[in-house]
Amino acid sequence: MKKGLITKLIGGLYTVIDEDNNSHDIRARGKFRHTNESPKVGDNVLFDEDLIRELFERKNNLVRPPVANIDQAILINSCKEPDFSFNLLDRFLLLIEHENITPLIVLTKIDLMEKSKLDELKVKMKYYEKFYDVLYCSAITFEGVEEFKSIFKDKISVFAGQTGAGKSSLLNALNPEFDLETNIISKALGRGKHTTRHSELLPLFDGLVADTPGFSKLDFYDIKEENVPDCFVDFFEISNQCKYRGCKHLNEPKCEVKRQVELGNILSSRHHNYTTIMAEIKEQKPKY
Repeated sequence: MKKGLITKLIGGLYTVIDEDNNSHDIRARGKFRHTNESPKVGDNVLFDEDLIRELFERKNNLVRPPVANIDQAILINSCKEPDFSFNLLDRFLLLIEHENITPLIVLTKIDLMEKSKLDELKVKMKYYEKFYDVLYCSAITFEGVEEFKSIFKDKISVFAGQTGAGKSSLLNALNPEFDLETNIISKALGRGKHTTRHSELLPLFDGLVADTPGFSKLDFYDIKEENVPDCFVDFFEISNQCKYRGCKHLNEPKCEVKRQVELGNILSSRHHNYTTIMAEIKEQKPKY
């Protein structure tokens, strides 16, 4: 048997690249249908000329988008059409941090935003730059695109973000040969149509990148309430200064996180989004 990496999945047919960089289109053995470990893009596998036989242990596993063993998540957020949302950004960051994947924040469509409005947004984003790399770009004018070329080397990256944020457009700008389908934003709904129909790892600047379906709502069924505070890295860094161990930064007295919000050192929108997420996770019913 050979070792390989799954780079594409369409209709139950997997494309596996072996250690000699040869491509194989095969199916998975039947036993995976009876487990929760069906092979997915990004999996390292053992296979023969007929079937994928075994999966190697995963270091992480995303459900949406359905990709495994990711090194970094490039979170695509549009400035306009659809409008930028700190709420969506914080929700994506929670999911990515929970999977122990390094996030990189990207703001696209800067060509559509008035300079004064963009400058205001950049001031707020300075807070996130204390904890994450933040890039600004336009797939239309190519402004900022050159900065991307160094971030992919020797990594498996996933592009994720709300529908219509410009993931496929940006990938096309980075490599026109991708020729990925894009759609114009619906003026009536203010959001884009899903353009990516399957998961695939594409070679890009000495790395691999997955273009994945966009989505505007995020679910947290796999995240427990007690794990959320640790996934907000800015809260975690000062949580040892809270009076109570295991402080949830909600109603507890002498909470250092809430004090820093009041002082203006933590974005109030960030804490508001956190409390909303905590309430949502607390109220959600278990998913079986």
